[in-house]
Amino acid sequence: MTVTAFTNARVIDPSRGLDERGTVIVDGDTIAAAGAGAANQGTPDGAEIVDCRGRAVMPGLIDAKVFISEPGAEHRETMASASAAAAAGGVTSLVMMPDTDPIIDDVSLVEFVLRTARDTASVNIHPAAAITRHLEGREITEFGLLSAAGAVALSDGRRTIANSLVMRRALTYASDFGIVVSHMTQDRDLAAAGVMNEGLFASWLGLPGVPREAEAIPLERDLYLARLTGASYHAASISTALSAAAIARAKQDHADVTAAVTINHLSLNEHDVGEYRTFFRMSPPLRAEEDRLAMIEAVREGTLDIIVSSHDPQDVDTKRLPFADAADGAIGLETLLAAALRLHHSGDVPLMRLVELLSTAPAKRFGLPGGSLAPGAPADLIVVNLDEPWIVEEAGIRSRSKNTSFEGARMQGRVLQTMVAGRTVFTT
Repeated sequence: MTVTAFTNARVIDPSRGLDERGTVIVDGDTIAAAGAGAANQGTPDGAEIVDCRGRAVMPGLIDAKVFISEPGAEHRETMASASAAAAAGGVTSLVMMPDTDPIIDDVSLVEFVLRTARDTASVNIHPAAAITRHLEGREITEFGLLSAAGAVALSDGRRTIANSLVMRRALTYASDFGIVVSHMTQDRDLAAAGVMNEGLFASWLGLPGVPREAEAIPLERDLYLARLTGASYHAASISTALSAAAIARAKQDHADVTAAVTINHLSLNEHDVGEYRTFFRMSPPLRAEEDRLAMIEAVREGTLDIIVSSHDPQDVDTKRLPFADAADGAIGLETLLAAALRLHHSGDVPLMRLVELLSTAPAKRFGLPGGSLAPGAPADLIVVNLDEPWIVEEAGIRSRSKNTSFEGARMQGRVLQTMVAGRTVFTT
């Protein structure tokens, strides 16, 4: 087995509360030691030495909300191209949403994803299976069989289950198997034809808006049902202060609930739509600045548990349209860490907390290996220059789709090396 020693590193490991100068030793596909103690032990004979020169070594990121277009729309994204983008962004594991064609609502599709990922992907791809058949919100799928086949979560992807009885049955059934239900909440009727955040700016642009309540009302329903059933519930992504307050109340009631926010909703607001720029059309929509600041506060204080990219590849046919006709979504795997580091450099969120939200917490919530540099953990890690400046340019994007909301953005902090199971899958 190959032994690699990352010396002279800033070792950051939220799973052990570790932020110290030291060494990380990788033996084969696992972590042998990490921290100041590993440095004191010296490097094993014959080990490959990587001098990090003070750069950070941390657990690989785990992105809990990624849309991949394979099967069905491989021209937008494949598992191979998504994993290449993920590796460049420091993401070593991702949870793939079931919105494919055909939809991942059957054991054979879960097996297809796992087999294709094993054969073509350079990072770990874990499928989430549909809560309801065909994502129609009526008939729940075979949770036990899907979980046994390898589904790590249940989700209806971009869709919201409108029927409260179906949602109650789904949560009750999921609790029998100990599997997390990850749900997007947007009231279809209340959102209606809305395409951006409802408010004065939408009125100026002449665009129909989506009120904050369209997200908060179905979320409140879900949280009450989570309390009722005792199920493990995860809000797939929230965007408003109203929603954060609802999550905080549920946690105070000791409900088994967690919530995520996208890096877009921590970094951008409704004014970034500018002159009808469709790369900024998302679901949930980019909100007002006060909601963005509320999301940052919820991240810092612990109300929110996970940061996701919500990577959603779209091609020119779905994005180069009038704003109201364009598809929702933006890619984000390659910019997830760099955009999150803005919060570190601004002093808004401590670095340890960011790494926890991006790696350790999603691993724990979805029962995934990784998210730790503890001895015996999988050797999924990244080396990061926290201060290196760079500019996001379309020519450098590895995703098949180029619909990034950060094109031309100046970043500070870059992944230099990504390792999955002890194998380097990306290096600069």
